[in-house]
This record gives sequence, structure tokens and C-alpha cells, in this order.
Amino acid sequence: MDQVSATHTLCRREVVRTLLADRQDLLVVTGLGSASYDVMAAGDDHGNYYLWAAMGSAITVGLGLAKAQPEKSVVVVTGDGELLMGLGALATVALQRPANLTVVVLDNGHFGETGMQVSHAGFGLKLDQVAQSCGFAWTTEIREITGIHDLRERMGTREGVKLATVKIKAENPPRVLPPRDGHYIKNRFRAALGLQPI
Repeated sequence: MDQVSATHTLCRREVVRTLLADRQDLLVVTGLGSASYDVMAAGDDHGNYYLWAAMGSAITVGLGLAKAQPEKSVVVVTGDGELLMGLGALATVALQRPANLTVVVLDNGHFGETGMQVSHAGFGLKLDQVAQSCGFAWTTEIREITGIHDLRERMGTREGVKLATVKIKAENPPRVLPPRDGHYIKNRFRAALGLQPI
């Protein structure tokens, strides 16, 4: 383990479970891999849009959803490795400024799905500061579970696009697999929004 991520103490499953507790009609887009497993472990919901085989696309999917559903709060739960694959999305989101969108980065400083190689974040890149420099309205780094409670409050606001980097332990808990049928996930999600299947 690298020196930077060795100081991360938060448990990813506890973070996501706390984040999504009593979520009501919150819409959740997950980055592929561990973020999807964490959201599924917190409780499957028809308002979850799990991404499979879409590395680097979670934030842009969340952006499209936030623009299409401005009355709903949208949260993207993803990892530092997945975000790094589509880093330019932060600039696009900042230009679009969807006030109902929150990005939560589970940052363990590693590429967890490919063998736990140290990521750019593990070498010290601060993703919340990258988002801030792009023009996000609110960014933060969270190292204590109390910060997740504050983040939950902010997710429901319309005070501009938000991003939180949550420093989690570099661990690999058992996988809790969400549905893998993309057609099913899409139509279940559409039904949750009151839309017809396609």
C-alpha cells in the first residue's frame, strides 16, 4: 500500500450505507465495479442505475440524467480509478452546472478492478481540487464518517453541482453483484421515473 492511501480509514460499505440511508426518491448512478457492489450491498433500488462495461462514463451518465430530471436529486457514486478514465467529464459538468447533481468519489488510491495498482489519487492527486478548479460550486474531501452526514444534507439542495472525495481504506470486500442485464436495468429505472420501457 502506498503512503498516501495508508492514512485512509473509512470503510467503503459503511460510507455508502450511510450515504444512501433513507434515500427516498434519490436517483443513483454507479461507476462500474466496486462502486456498484457497494451500492447494491446498501440495498437494491429501482432508482439505481448500475453501469457495466462503461469505464469512465458514470459522471457523464449522471450529468445527462440530472439535466433530464431537474426536479430529482442525482448522485453518482464512483471510484477514483473510474473517474480518472473520464477526467474531462468534470469540466463538462462544471460548464453545464446541474444544481441537482452530486458526485461522490470513493477514493482508495488504487485501481481496484485491475489488481489494486496505485492510482493517480494514490500518488497525491486531489480530485476534489481538480473539480474545484473546473468550477464546481462545492467540493470537499471527507475523512470522517460525520462528513457523510453533511454530504447527505447537501445532496438534496439545489446550490450548484457538488463533488466529495471520500478517503476509504484500500480493501476488497466480497462482491454483492447487482443485476447484469442492461435492458432490465434500463427499463426498471425508466419505470421508477414513470416512463414507458423501450
